[in-house]
Amino acid sequence: MANLNTDQYLENNKRYASGEAVHKPAYPGKQSIQPSRHVAVVACMDARLDVEDLLGLQTGEAHVIRNAGGVVTDDAIRCLIISHHLLNTNEIILIHHTRCGMLAFTDDLLKAGLEGDAAAEKLLGQATGRAFMNTGKSSSSPVAFHAFRGQIQPLDAPRDAQSTERLEWDVRRGMSTIMNHPWIPTSGPDAITVRGFIYDVDTGKLEEVTYPGPMGSIG
Repeated sequence: MANLNTDQYLENNKRYASGEAVHKPAYPGKQSIQPSRHVAVVACMDARLDVEDLLGLQTGEAHVIRNAGGVVTDDAIRCLIISHHLLNTNEIILIHHTRCGMLAFTDDLLKAGLEGDAAAEKLLGQATGRAFMNTGKSSSSPVAFHAFRGQIQPLDAPRDAQSTERLEWDVRRGMSTIMNHPWIPTSGPDAITVRGFIYDVDTGKLEEVTYPGPMGSIG
């Protein structure tokens, strides 16, 4: 299936990375409830990503779903099912990015630090560059923080081969989660398409992640 809208947004991104403003911020007037370009975007909540700007999205064109890491969580799947089946989207774009905070911890490390483990507090403080304050309490929620697989790195570390690989792993995991969900069709007349990208916060450019491919190691 063609990804005409996604391809257009990639062209918009090239213009954005070169310094051109593509997104129009003015109120556009009355809009349909259904995204006019039939696109849904799942992206990280990082403050350095303005999804509308970097894709050249206009108001009313797409759903934008954001969370820590741009992870395809249960809630993201919930949103995508509603987006597709009730609001007629059929192209899904996943966006991770370089220097992501999800590269700087593991789920167990963060939970231990929040609960008051001194060693975890020290490591988290070193990673973030701020005093990590524990709560001294345990909780069953959230069930997971969805930190990225692989060897942790300092917060906001410059891009290298290791961090790029870890980002690619998680993008592919997200793509696989969507494409294999029983309520999200990938064939037939109601099929969706999924493409994944890494946004480089130092250049403003999107780079596509190939799929299928490696999805990570616990080593």
